[in-house]
Amino acid sequence: MEKRLPKRSEVKEEFTWNLKDIFESDEAFEEALKEASAYPAKLQAFEGRLAGSAATLLEFLKLQDEISVNLGKLYGYSSLKSDEDTGDSDGQIRKGKAMNIYVAIMGAGSFGTPEIIDIDDAVLEGFYKEQPELEVYRRPLEQIRHSRDHVLGKESEMILARVRDVAGSPDRIGGILRNADIKFADVTDSEGKAHPLSSGSFVLLEESADRTLRENAFREVYGKYGSLKNTLAAILDAQFKQLVFYSEMRKYGSTLEASLDRTEVPVTVYHNLIEAVHRNFDKMYKYVALRKKLLGVDELHMYDVYVPIVSDYDKKITFEEAKTVVKEALSVLGPDYIEILEQGFGNRWIDIYENEGKRSGAYSSGMSYPHPYVLLNHKDNLDSCFTLAHEMGHALHSFHSTKNQPVCTSDYVIFVAEVASTVNEVLLMRYLLSKSQDKKERAYLINHFLEQFKSTVYRQTMFAEFELMMGKMAEEGTTLTADALCAKYHELNRSYFGPDMISDEEISLEWARIPHFFYNYYVFQYATGFSAAVAIAEKILSEGRPAVDAYKKFLSSGSSMDPISLQRSRASI
Repeated sequence: MEKRLPKRSEVKEEFTWNLKDIFESDEAFEEALKEASAYPAKLQAFEGRLAGSAATLLEFLKLQDEISVNLGKLYGYSSLKSDEDTGDSDGQIRKGKAMNIYVAIMGAGSFGTPEIIDIDDAVLEGFYKEQPELEVYRRPLEQIRHSRDHVLGKESEMILARVRDVAGSPDRIGGILRNADIKFADVTDSEGKAHPLSSGSFVLLEESADRTLRENAFREVYGKYGSLKNTLAAILDAQFKQLVFYSEMRKYGSTLEASLDRTEVPVTVYHNLIEAVHRNFDKMYKYVALRKKLLGVDELHMYDVYVPIVSDYDKKITFEEAKTVVKEALSVLGPDYIEILEQGFGNRWIDIYENEGKRSGAYSSGMSYPHPYVLLNHKDNLDSCFTLAHEMGHALHSFHSTKNQPVCTSDYVIFVAEVASTVNEVLLMRYLLSKSQDKKERAYLINHFLEQFKSTVYRQTMFAEFELMMGKMAEEGTTLTADALCAKYHELNRSYFGPDMISDEEISLEWARIPHFFYNYYVFQYATGFSAAVAIAEKILSEGRPAVDAYKKFLSSGSSMDPISLQRSRASI
């Protein structure tokens, strides 16, 4: 029997993130929460006055900046603490308190958007001249005024703000169910040895050379999700019902349009991605056929998707080794970039290993005050090394944006978020290939790179198409039942993987374990970001300093330009 997952209290402090950088203790968090309770009244004092003078508008916008930083700390701390152990009821209560104050603040300040929209263009231009400090806010004010066709009256905006907590329930409930309540039985390999199975270890087991172990893990995971499929479908149905509610209230043509408009991304980008991938299914089919041939199997099943096709190669990379390799690979970005990276490594920005109840997967928190945080569930393998590079790419993107932008434009939009993370992955891959002379190792690395294309461009686009289908069903008033979701997912899986793949019946339940379906049309940006990042990384390696300087300018831009303009600026890198 392999070692069981430790409880959170059993994890060594050095392997955990240091949340004391945000609040020294839970008591300090509670005190800050009390202080934040004064914000609704402070905001309401500005109601009906924003068009009155440049000074008043500036004061209001500065207050919003202050709230943004402090609320980010409150919600960031409570979310990170909750993710350490999703089964901890105290953590859930703390996170609920932060959400409550967030909702109260959003409700109290809901008059701001309608009032800013109602300011006459000439009056606002006069405000910029009268108060030059307002120029800092020109871009966010333009974003607000851009949405004037989708903003309601003050009372309606207050109502929408107050139901945010309810609207977020499907995501919270789904997360607790997947991460805390679903337990898997141990699974055995071909020799009868038992292996503990969790959300965090599932993909690791699917990479095993032991096909019996892979199949048993596959069937156990999806068997468990299958036993809860109606509950999970109901949660997902509630998620899309709330998306439909918001899109209809704000007079958008679809849930997709409502989501993408917030980040100023044209709907055509989403559809064009799906169409482009469809036109290139043949490349995926060739790779699947190659995988089947090299694995030497009569039938290629979905539990054969993750196992490396280069046999007898198993490179163990500890976390300490991964840090060293990542630093060396990213040294092409300059000593200043590495210095920040070392701050993250040395000052416990990262929560490293899996523990019982910990949120699965990996992420960079996105918060930047006092610094970003990264959650990992590190395994001593190549994938985890790439995950470290990926998430630190996000973290240093946040760090650069916060350092170089005012609060109001420091938060970059999702559409550009996956670029920095993937640039790091490509640079790591190129570094490892340049250092390796072993044919088997090089073949393993090249296969890993091909797997990134498969999983990031093709698989994430498949997710995006599935999400688009769910949105259309919800908009038509069709309930998202487990049977309907399974049928559509199975159909897409066959289309994307092609004739050489056996699309096992269990894979029709994969939708049930994907948390990104609660992120509101997020996943397509993995594919667009990956495509751009490959081109940028190649320029950095071929052109050196000029490309590095241009790339750092991009990292430092935040939301100071719309994402399409940022994409175009990247094209000149």
